[in-house]
Parts: sequence; C-alpha cells; structure tokens
Amino acid sequence: MTPAQDPFYIVKEEIQESIDKLQATFHQWGETPSNTGEWVHLSKELVTSCESIEWQVDELDKTVAVAARDPAWYGLDVQELDKRKRWTKTAHTQVDTIRKTLEAGREKSSVIGSSYNGGRRELMRLPNDSASQTGTSHPYHDNEEFITSESDRQMLLIKQQDEELDELSASVQRIGGVGLTIHEELIGQEKILDELSLEMETASNRLDFVQKRVAMVMKKAGAKGQFMMIAFLLVLFIILFVLVFFT
Repeated sequence: MTPAQDPFYIVKEEIQESIDKLQATFHQWGETPSNTGEWVHLSKELVTSCESIEWQVDELDKTVAVAARDPAWYGLDVQELDKRKRWTKTAHTQVDTIRKTLEAGREKSSVIGSSYNGGRRELMRLPNDSASQTGTSHPYHDNEEFITSESDRQMLLIKQQDEELDELSASVQRIGGVGLTIHEELIGQEKILDELSLEMETASNRLDFVQKRVAMVMKKAGAKGQFMMIAFLLVLFIILFVLVFFT
C-alpha cells in the first residue's frame, strides 16, 4: 500500500496541517498584547485547537498500537512502526509545549489583572473614604461594583464554557474508543470469513475429486454394472426402510 493510499498518512497530513495552523496562531498570539480582546480570543482558539489535535493524535496513536500487535497482517515492518510512533510522539510534544506556554501566559495575565484590579480598588476607595467623612457619596464606588460584577459574570461564563468543552472532549474520546473497538471487531470478522472461504474451497475441491472418481467407476462398470449397482442400492434402501419402520 502506497503512502497516498495508507489511512495513516492521510490522517497524518490532516493533523500536520492543523499543527501548522496552530503554530501560526500561536505566533500571532505571542505578538499580541496581553489582556486585550484579540489576545483572549486567540487564547481560547489555541486551547480548543490543542485539545482537538491532541485527541486526533491519541486516536492515531491507538491505531499504531493496534497495528503493532500484528504488523505482518497490515503489511508493516518494525522500521515503519517506529517511524509512525516517533511522529505521534513529536506531534504530542509540539502541542504540549504550546499548551504549557498558553497556561503560563494566562496565569501571568491573571496575576497582573488581579494586581491591577486591587490597585484600582484602593484608588477608588480613597475618594469614598473622604466622601464618607464629609457625609457625601462618590459615584466611583457604584462604577467599581458594576465593573467587578461584570468581571465575575464573565469569568463564570468562561468557566462554564470550559466545562462544556471538557464534556464535549470526553464524549468525542468515548466515540473514538467505540469506533476503534468496531474496527478491531471488523478485522476479526474478516479473518473468520477468510478462514471460512478457505475451508469451503478445500471442501469444494474434495467434492470435485469424489465426483470424478464416481464418474470413472461408473464409466468402467458399463451399462450392466450400472444396472447392478442401482439394483443393489435399491435393495439396500428397502432393507434399511424395513429395519427402521417395522422393527
């Protein structure tokens, strides 16, 4: 089977294209200022892409493991299996590196954002304290509460979306496992059908041989011999019939 027809290489090319796009987006993410709308959007896109690619590579790795059980059946050798394992390992490493960099960047952004919000609260609190001493209220306090509430709500929505993505990823992995099980079952059924076909062919050859021998015997016996054989078989049938039904 040529690489163009091998399902492994077809899926490999698709995954490699996804990895190339992931790296391009990651480069764009690195050049985008943090805590901006575009930066947040790229971060979410990168996380989703990493999860999708990791799942695809895991499924491809499972097929390699299945092929490693019986390489001869799939027409593979040890060198080809090692080559495929190295590629899946490299793909995992590339995606994992990007994921870790994303997590580090998001944690750093979260720390900076917390420090900024804390400092802003302190600055906003000073006029309120002064206003409380003079017996008047300050409008900045209401604005700060509104901003904090909106920020908390956005964080809650993001958390819910992350949980939904995790559930979706788990469902896709389960479906992939079922598909792999069906694939293995089909391979087993194919082997059974091949064995059955071989047995049927052997039985057919034996039947042809017996028919030829019978025809040869009948030909040698001639017309008289055939008549005697028919008469003998008829008498034998009558005897068996009497023994079965009248004794």
